[in-house]
Amino acid sequence: MADPWLALEFGADPAERIAQVGAAHEAFLTAGTTSDRVRDVVRRSWERSALLDPEATAPVDLADDALESYRAAHPLARVLPLFRDLLGGIAQDGAQLMAVCDANGRLLWVEGHPGVLRHAERMNFVPGARWDETHAGTNAPGTALAVDHSVQIFATEHFVRPVQRWTCAAAPIHDPSGRLLGAVDITGGDHLANPQSLALVRATARAAEAFLASAAPVEPDVIQVTALGRDEAELRVGGRRIRLGRRHSELLVLLLDHPEGRSGEQLGLDLYGDDRLHPVTLRAELSRLRRALGPELLDSRPYRLRGTVRADFRTVTELLERGDPAGALQAYPGPLLPGSDAPGVARLRRLVDGQLRAAVLAAADPALLAAWTSTPAGADDLTAWQALARALPPGAPRRPLAAARIRQLSQEYGLPRATSLQRR
Repeated sequence: MADPWLALEFGADPAERIAQVGAAHEAFLTAGTTSDRVRDVVRRSWERSALLDPEATAPVDLADDALESYRAAHPLARVLPLFRDLLGGIAQDGAQLMAVCDANGRLLWVEGHPGVLRHAERMNFVPGARWDETHAGTNAPGTALAVDHSVQIFATEHFVRPVQRWTCAAAPIHDPSGRLLGAVDITGGDHLANPQSLALVRATARAAEAFLASAAPVEPDVIQVTALGRDEAELRVGGRRIRLGRRHSELLVLLLDHPEGRSGEQLGLDLYGDDRLHPVTLRAELSRLRRALGPELLDSRPYRLRGTVRADFRTVTELLERGDPAGALQAYPGPLLPGSDAPGVARLRRLVDGQLRAAVLAAADPALLAAWTSTPAGADDLTAWQALARALPPGAPRRPLAAARIRQLSQEYGLPRATSLQRR
């Protein structure tokens, strides 16, 4: 297939494809094996979804006033008129749905044909529901967020069986700094498994990004660094996008953490630790980093970055300093360079995560606690899950999930049952 993100190659029989992939799905559930009939992007998504109940329904964790407040403050609210202009009429007239989600897969808006909306409600494809892969398995918006690429998911390619009657196409949306904001999706029947639907959401996402870029204040010579939730940092400067290797990413983050500059010895200690200081190796790495960035961006004696720098992890801490835990959590896609074991990076990662966690716990807001426990850093945080269970009102859809997670983590940590529930 020319485009691996498309569900069907030209001339393929949809009914035959549904049967083939459906059989592969059942084999995966029973034996954990997949055939070459399944696209790589789908196979990898099934593997990420493997712990999910194939009969599960996406949970709703925001509703009513909490949902209204959250989506009104979301950056994609500014682009909603554009989404409606480009996709709303098509969804309404074509018996389809247009959906927009945040970076955590939480649906913000779902609009379209009334009859299709009623059918979608049965599987909780509604505003406030979590459609990331962790909660809803393989699906276009959730998988587009997971792989940061536009994708089409067709019928039995969905991991959860109640969703397999649907077909959807989605594309991720980024802010001008490259931070993932969410995704735009079109959902309907099997007729959406065509190149036009994927091209449409791709074009809509690019239009949204262009709109956000045009509305952003002009900041000449600003260096934008993205290092949260990824093992390799990305740098944008002067119209260039530079993806760094792991060691250079660590050096860049260490330099960003010390804008006043660092000596070679200080950098070596932060990079290698006390017992592994290699001055020659460090100088060679810094020389290669200078070539990657350009000589105009990296000073020596001391080593420091020139110009104005905007780094995503510094944005999180600045928002926390201003007393905005909701904004900080929204700007936090995951831990700082999670694969790094450099001592200086590990210390900074713990500091950012610890400050964010403390602010979320102090706020005792169920929406913030739900968002924190959905992050890699918060997924195993027993205290946060207990706080979420206390903050949720009786009968809230997410409360049984929180209670189940508390029991699971308590068992994993070897805590008695009473300890796990005594603070609820």
